[in-house]
Amino acid sequence: MAWEEEASAGALAQRFGEDTFDLAVILGSGWGALADQAESAVYVDYREIPGFSHVRIEGHAGRLVAGRFQGWKVLFFQGRYHLYQGFDARQVALPVRLAAALGCRRLLLTNAVGGINPAFQVGDFMYLEDHLNLLGDNPLRGEPLHPFIDLCGLYRQDLYPPLREQMQEKGISLHRGVLAAMPGPSYETPAEIRMLQRFGADVVSMSTVPEAIMGRYLGMEVIGLSLIANLAAGLSPGPLSHDEVLRAGSDGAGRLLDLGHRLMTLWQRS
Repeated sequence: MAWEEEASAGALAQRFGEDTFDLAVILGSGWGALADQAESAVYVDYREIPGFSHVRIEGHAGRLVAGRFQGWKVLFFQGRYHLYQGFDARQVALPVRLAAALGCRRLLLTNAVGGINPAFQVGDFMYLEDHLNLLGDNPLRGEPLHPFIDLCGLYRQDLYPPLREQMQEKGISLHRGVLAAMPGPSYETPAEIRMLQRFGADVVSMSTVPEAIMGRYLGMEVIGLSLIANLAAGLSPGPLSHDEVLRAGSDGAGRLLDLGHRLMTLWQRS
C-alpha cells in the first residue's frame, strides 16, 4: 500500500471504525443523487482526507459519503478528479486505491458523456463494454510491481442483458458500447469526433479510464455506466456546455436512481 492511500485509510478508519466496505461508487457529473440514497450516512469533505484535494467543478460536491445501500456497505465518492485539473492519471485514481484499502472488491464508475453513436439519444444510458485510452497517461506509469496487466474483459459484462431487459420494461434505453477518454478540458472538435467514430467509439468522456485501469490492477470487479448528457461536437444542434451536462443529470435523476437500484440488486444476486 502506497503512503497516500495508507494515510487516507488510516484517517478514515477513525471515522468509520474497522469495518470494511463492499462497493465503491465514483459519481460523475449528474450522478450525485445516488449518494443521497445511502442509509446511516457519514459525510467527509475531501479536504479532511490526507492526500485528497478540493474538487472545484460544478456538479461535484467533493465529499465522501459512507453508508448502507441495499444491504451493502458503500463508499460514494461524490466528485472525481480529472487530468485537465492538473493531476496525473495515478492521482486521478487515488479514490480507487483508497476504496481498495478499505476493503472494496467492487467498483462502479459513472460519468456523463457525449454521444457519438447515431443510435444514442440525450438521456439514454450506456453500459461500458470497453474503452479507448487517449489521455496520454496511465495510472500504472511508474508502478514497480507487475504493471503489465491484461485489460481484456476489464468491464464486467454478464449483468448487462438482464439489466437492459429490466430497463426496457421501464421505457429506459440502455445501450452497450465503447468509451473514448480525451484529456479536455476543452470539448473535442468535430474533426476529432469523426476520428473517434472511425476508431469505434460510441461516446466520449474526460474521465473514468484511469479509475477503471487501477480497479483492475487492484483486483476489483469493475462496471461502468454512462449518461448521454449531450451529443458530441459536430452532432449537436448548438454549442456544448457544462450547464447542459448538469441539466441532463437533473432531468434524468429518477431514471438514474432506478438504474442504480436495479444494477445493485442484480450485482448482489450474482
